[in-house]
Amino acid sequence: MKLNEIRDNEGAHKKRMRVGRGPGSGKGKTAGRGVKGQNSRSGGGKVGFEGGQMPLYMRMPKRGFNTPNTLKLAEVNLWRLQEAVDAGKLDAKAEINGEALVAAGVIRRVKDGVRVLGEGELKAKLNLVVWSASAGAIKAVEAAGGSVTQQRIEAEAKAAARLEKRNAARGKAPEPKAPKGDANKVSARAKRTAAKA
Repeated sequence: MKLNEIRDNEGAHKKRMRVGRGPGSGKGKTAGRGVKGQNSRSGGGKVGFEGGQMPLYMRMPKRGFNTPNTLKLAEVNLWRLQEAVDAGKLDAKAEINGEALVAAGVIRRVKDGVRVLGEGELKAKLNLVVWSASAGAIKAVEAAGGSVTQQRIEAEAKAAARLEKRNAARGKAPEPKAPKGDANKVSARAKRTAAKA
């Protein structure tokens, strides 16, 4: 056998239909587009256009919104951590972070961070370093003698410090905090006083 003798299997490739090549071609004259109208011309047929009536995607009710720059977190429950410890995949004495959870096969990837949820029972004493954790999860980990370090709190504190430093460099006074109780707005007088200070 030679290279020039190699052929594909019969029917493996189907020739494309060549439209508008005369009446003998099978798709001549109007080339399968019918007679006249918008769709018979090139560039015709807008996706979602319904002849001028309100299209379906505009008739549907709109609810909620998508927050831009949302963090995608890998969620893990307490029972999953306990399973990994019992199987010997997680070292309870070492610090447990996202990389350790991936190495143990508890989660597939870290994404933007790890969030611990409180479903299930935890008996092992674990020292977790994660992006965030639910209140129930923190309570359960601390009840077992462990600790939870939330990177989210550190990140928020750093961001607040950066903002305060930038405002101080620009000579801006910090925004007055809303008073506790029923009044949830700062009065115009309080804002003016803070601006003068």
